[in-house]
Amino acid sequence: MTDSQAPTAIPGSLGTNPVAAAPAGARTAVDVVTPEVVAQLTRGVVGSGRTANHAPFTGKKLADLPESTPQDVATAFERARVAQPLWAAVPVRQRAAVLLRFHDLVLERQAEVLDLIQLETGKARLHAHEEVQALAVEARHYGRAAASYLKPKRHIGAVPTLTKVTELRQPRGVIGQISPWNYPLELSAGDALPAFVAGNAVVMKPDTETALTALWARDLLVEAGLPPEVFQVVLGEGPVVGPEVVRHADYVSFTGSTRVGREIARGAADRLVGVSLELGGKNPMLVLADADVEKAAAGAVRACFSSAGQLCISIERLYVHESMADLFVERFAARTKAMRLGTSLAYGAEMGSLVGERQLDAVTRHVEEAVAKGATVVAGGTARPDIGPYFYEPTILDGVEAPMAVCTEETFGPVVSLYRFSDEDEVIGRANSTPYGLNASVWTKDARRGLAVAARLRAGTVNINEGYASAYGSVRAPMGGMKESGLGRRHGSEGILKYTEAQTVARQRIVPMAPSFGMDDEKYAAVMSRSLRVMKALRLR
Repeated sequence: MTDSQAPTAIPGSLGTNPVAAAPAGARTAVDVVTPEVVAQLTRGVVGSGRTANHAPFTGKKLADLPESTPQDVATAFERARVAQPLWAAVPVRQRAAVLLRFHDLVLERQAEVLDLIQLETGKARLHAHEEVQALAVEARHYGRAAASYLKPKRHIGAVPTLTKVTELRQPRGVIGQISPWNYPLELSAGDALPAFVAGNAVVMKPDTETALTALWARDLLVEAGLPPEVFQVVLGEGPVVGPEVVRHADYVSFTGSTRVGREIARGAADRLVGVSLELGGKNPMLVLADADVEKAAAGAVRACFSSAGQLCISIERLYVHESMADLFVERFAARTKAMRLGTSLAYGAEMGSLVGERQLDAVTRHVEEAVAKGATVVAGGTARPDIGPYFYEPTILDGVEAPMAVCTEETFGPVVSLYRFSDEDEVIGRANSTPYGLNASVWTKDARRGLAVAARLRAGTVNINEGYASAYGSVRAPMGGMKESGLGRRHGSEGILKYTEAQTVARQRIVPMAPSFGMDDEKYAAVMSRSLRVMKALRLR
């Protein structure tokens, strides 16, 4: 598809989203991705070949990049293994101080990375800023809390007072991290921060199409005091480089599709190393009968169309109580049709581009098939090559039913399906009737009711009167998926302790855990039996 083609629409599409005008003198890719910038950022890549990435706004090449071979991956792990013990020997509070300095640098120099995120992903600038916010929050949290999470913990021993037990947290070694293209700052550096502060090294494979953003974060971490050898980066095709990362890692962190997540889990299982996987979602939003219609409609726009729907935790299924459905659809559709689309490296556009042709094809296929089988387009349903090669209008579908692909498959684009309901038990069942369980949203004026409904939803995070940001931004609490949406959690204690091995050190005092002081086996067994009864009576755990 080229810029010269006219916008394409499907039967039933309504309205055309306006285009946000670029400010005078707006920056372009040529201004931002200079040869000097590329040379500086790619110094950290272990790669002997050449590849390139592309800008979704134009479809044109953005930068030439190094490409890693399997031997380059092995070299990156070798370098990381040499550096890791020295880094782990640094006191945890000094490691944490790197994160706090990084926090300040990210906020001070955010304009640089906002440009890169937009150029590499096609996002609107405000959606790019969500990544800056998330990364700063994580850097602050683990910079402040890591020492508490990792400090030695005392436990009651096998024989109280006679057995002294300490739980230590040891770094796993070298973490293999495979990060996606859709949130290239937050899901690269954000997931690496707790690994670093726990004393690990990281070999990261970011998606090639968004590598400059991840490399910018690496550059800033080194500036903040992280030893360069502790953070290695490799680039290349996923099927080539990804398995090599899994083959060498002491632990694997992956965010991406459920299909690839299964392959990574199998590879890690063969080596008996741990994994954390944040995978796909078909996330529901429930608008209950007592919800505020205006707030729910505004929230649905954010929940469904942020980053053009290319967000694992965005909403793709929207259930609305029949008593307010018509009014809600009217308000939601009006807001959706008014969204401004644009390519400017400035604030103003409310939605940007899809990342590439593959995503555009998936969105187009889902919408066209649904309409062919009887669904109705309430808003959108139109590609916008007049703006850029991969633009697609934010789209609302009504009358979606199985076996339409959009009903059950993850679209990962700006498309949401509307469903009406009358019974709360019924809608909870429908919301849960998917193999995924990543995120959900509940809208109601009754806080107690919202909590009760949330507790019945099989999703790793549930937001009440918000689409996704409240739960994701609460970094003291865990975030991750149930069912086929993944394994493990990021954020909170689980987000850092997964990068460690628990080590129990027990010191026995005075009396051994065996017959002593002339006791025979039978007398020792009797003494221990009495002791066990006493410990239960004392309510020891």
